[in-house]
Amino acid sequence: MNAEIIAIGSELLTPFRQDTNSLFLTAELNKLGVDVDYKTVVGDDRTRLTNIARIALDRADIVIFMGGLGPTEDDLTREAVAAALHLQLKRDPDIVAGLYARFAARKIKMPENNLKQADVIMGAAALPNQKGSAPGQYLEGSIDGRERIVILLPGPPVELKPMFKEEVLPRLQRKLPPAFIATRELRIAMMPESEADARVAPIYTAHKEVETTILAPVGEVQLHLKARGKSQEEAQEKVDALAEELEDELGDNVFSSRGESLEQIVGYFLDMRGSTVAVAESCTGGLLGQRLTSVSGSSRYFLGGAIVYSDAMKTGLVDVPPLLIKEHGAVSREVAIALAEGIRRKCKSTFGVAVTGIAGPTGGTPEKPVGLVYHAIADGKKTEVVKRNFPSERDRVRWFASQQALDMIRRKLM
Repeated sequence: MNAEIIAIGSELLTPFRQDTNSLFLTAELNKLGVDVDYKTVVGDDRTRLTNIARIALDRADIVIFMGGLGPTEDDLTREAVAAALHLQLKRDPDIVAGLYARFAARKIKMPENNLKQADVIMGAAALPNQKGSAPGQYLEGSIDGRERIVILLPGPPVELKPMFKEEVLPRLQRKLPPAFIATRELRIAMMPESEADARVAPIYTAHKEVETTILAPVGEVQLHLKARGKSQEEAQEKVDALAEELEDELGDNVFSSRGESLEQIVGYFLDMRGSTVAVAESCTGGLLGQRLTSVSGSSRYFLGGAIVYSDAMKTGLVDVPPLLIKEHGAVSREVAIALAEGIRRKCKSTFGVAVTGIAGPTGGTPEKPVGLVYHAIADGKKTEVVKRNFPSERDRVRWFASQQALDMIRRKLM
């Protein structure tokens, strides 16, 4: 079966709001063996919404509408979907009573426009909303000679997610045949997407039974593997066999074979080795420490650090000799080493990690361009330095730099 997800709201067509619900719904539908073939965003216009609904009903087995179920004039989903289905709306007295009770419990007089939330498409089941006032709707049956499932969900994620899990998911599980799907996700640090694909494409293209998708967020490449089988074991064997071949090819460039983040893997290694780490950050401005501490339990291995953005902070907090900065500049191999060794001494950690660079867009010179970053890791015996030039804008340079630093810790611990 296939599905289409329609996000409704003019605000989603501006730079200020983003549809994230469809990501959640896609993941849930994929688990059921349903492919999402289309995602559409449409504004609060009844004619456009009705037309989009008709197109979706013509090409998808399951159509999910998100948003537009509230009480205001621009909440038009019920009316538009009913028109597309050539069905009438009926006001549900139980929902009406529930709305009045909800407002009475809060000692607030209910505005009459709230009653439109009680309008249900003929033949649809109303889905209770435990987190809000707008019920969802679920309708299944033959439309133009083809079985369809039509679902209306509220837009706020805090309402949509529990409604889907508690009300929609059980209905879909009863309706759809069981699907045996297995997935794996391999993650590779600091390798260009083109290089990774050149190495692995000959392998995954030979495994026609496994669907392979390559994604390339900043500083890593992700290989998403998915297979179906007659049993869960058969599906799992397919993805595991391909994952093993890919890992053999890529070696220690693969930092995760189950989808964990780099900071999770680094934390796992530090914890397992009984090691600790402290950081001295300049251009990343605390991003490295933030990523390390985003993992639950990080207090066992992350001791702390310093954001040494100015030269005075580098010398005052981490004991970098002023002459070193004067001779080599704050963005240099020598200062990176001094930062890593200094923060390690100050915090008495197993490892000291430092990042210093030019994130841009200003501050670069021909000798030291924007994107130049030095990374250092000290363990008391040997201090390693990696120099990188990240050709990108400010936020990406900072993320690249934090990714490189985390990967250095990982490799040190391997």
